[in-house]
Amino acid sequence: VAANTLLTSADYEFMLEDSRARALVVSAPLLPRFAPLIAKARWLRHVIVSGEDAAGHLHLQALTAAASHRVGLILLVTVVFAWGFTWPVNKVIVASVPPLWAVAIRTGIGAVALTALALATRRLARPPRADLPVLVSITLLHMVGFTTLSSIGLELVPAGRSAVLAYTTPLWVVPGASLLLGERLTRRRVVGVVVGLAGLIVLFNPAALDWTRRTTVLGNVAILGAALLWAGAILHIRGHHWRSTPFDLLPWQMLLATVILVPLAWTVVGPPAFEWTPGLAALFAYAGLPGSALAYWASAMAGLRLPAATISLGLLATPVLSVALATLWLGERPGASLLVGVALILGGVALGTVGERPSDAAVP
Repeated sequence: VAANTLLTSADYEFMLEDSRARALVVSAPLLPRFAPLIAKARWLRHVIVSGEDAAGHLHLQALTAAASHRVGLILLVTVVFAWGFTWPVNKVIVASVPPLWAVAIRTGIGAVALTALALATRRLARPPRADLPVLVSITLLHMVGFTTLSSIGLELVPAGRSAVLAYTTPLWVVPGASLLLGERLTRRRVVGVVVGLAGLIVLFNPAALDWTRRTTVLGNVAILGAALLWAGAILHIRGHHWRSTPFDLLPWQMLLATVILVPLAWTVVGPPAFEWTPGLAALFAYAGLPGSALAYWASAMAGLRLPAATISLGLLATPVLSVALATLWLGERPGASLLVGVALILGGVALGTVGERPSDAAVP
């Protein structure tokens, strides 16, 4: 029950009793006027104070911060599961659909969903002119370049290995940020890059990778190339002076990516010639909705509620989940080299991301 701040103590006492209020939310300046009434209120169980001095009662700002943190953790877990399932799902899709069409279709589904969400929340606005360069950059480097190269690689490389290679992106961001953005290359970050590169050496040693199979080598190189493009997008995000927010640009990025990918797929591959089945439609629905739209939205919202280190470290669970799902669902058998490589790469990323700025965690 909302109350006028000009009422008398008797009025407040009557309202507390008549409404049988269980909780009272009051500003710190008004708390002294309620203090005599709180002890007498029979139904009152919680007193929440907004302001600096809560006088031993619950603090509104602390409660909202704790609630925001919990919501952020839920969103982060959502992102991990959405993207963790995406790699095996996309692996199944590219078994029957050309990679370019696979990317174009799921991007189009995600674009429609994010545009509808932006319209429903009244956040679909024309991008500011100052944000157009980063909008185009993220679209080309990540939405088109990363997704296309990773899908081409995924057609040739096991899903678990693909996810691990894609998540080497932070290893390339560290030296790039030092060279291009002037960020300090700390000892921790250098050690993280060295450890991560050691993981790559393990993955690419002749015992783990058959260098005589040209398609296998090209698939691995394609995914590493995708990781480099993703790193380029993150560097632009770090160096850009934002006028809007990354989430507000998402629908435009995915719409632009769809406009680019559909003609590209039609030109390179030809019109869609694969057979639509209920199973394939369900896979595309997942890849476009939870795997793209929901994951991008949840990632952006989590970034507003959690520290950068929490998000960066939490996202490291994504390739681990992908490896586990690929083993259980697709029957992939991760060898010792993959497991050691995973440990070194993710350990290196963890070392390099602890203590970063909030913008550093903007990794889709």
